[in-house]
Amino acid sequence: MQTQAKTPDTPKPASRGRRAAAFGVHLFTAAGAAVAFLALIAAIAGEFTAMFALLGVALVIDGVDGMIARRLQVAEILPRWSGDTLDLVVDYLTYVFVPAVALASAGLMPQVLAIPAAIAILISSAIYFADKRMKTADGYFLGFPALWNLVAFYLFLIRPEPMLALAAIAVFVVLTFVPLPFVHPLRARRWPALNLLLLVVWAALALVAVWYHLSPPSAYVLALVAIAIYFATAGLARPAQRTS
Repeated sequence: MQTQAKTPDTPKPASRGRRAAAFGVHLFTAAGAAVAFLALIAAIAGEFTAMFALLGVALVIDGVDGMIARRLQVAEILPRWSGDTLDLVVDYLTYVFVPAVALASAGLMPQVLAIPAAIAILISSAIYFADKRMKTADGYFLGFPALWNLVAFYLFLIRPEPMLALAAIAVFVVLTFVPLPFVHPLRARRWPALNLLLLVVWAALALVAVWYHLSPPSAYVLALVAIAIYFATAGLARPAQRTS
């Protein structure tokens, strides 16, 4: 009498409801592209307060979609679609492309160098996004993580002399290729409570700045600058024994 060989148990396919919910997460992430489009229209029209408000919405989407995706096991339920790739596409639009357009058109830099500076932002960021080693296992970025939405926010907030603004952009373009660690506020394993607290405070202060049309009282500006300095330098305290 023949016996049928046992085969390993295969996972049951997800229910239609779970698949629909998982695809909804991808749609939620992709909605960031629509927000980027609206922000781009605002930038072209010179409505920079509206642009930053929309980029703030994109930040919220980017901040929560990964958590929701992991909770709903989207990668396992819908392996056909790559949430990581989708996230990178949307991030390039909201973190890089729209801010580059704003920086090129707002008169913050010498006019003759504004477009070359924006092109440098676009190219360096594209290379950075393609780097498979941009993130470390312990929650840091290696090199400036192309957060040009934040660079633009601070340049609009502080309004330095045009050559100083250009110099700041040049420094961050160079830092894109320098393997210095930069903190990921939600994933860095060192000082996670402090990082989260400062992120919440920063978000509240940034909302105030947008409410004041990027001209808030000086105390808010100083607080925003102080938090930016912390996040820009905290990665230097990353334990040396940890590797990427």
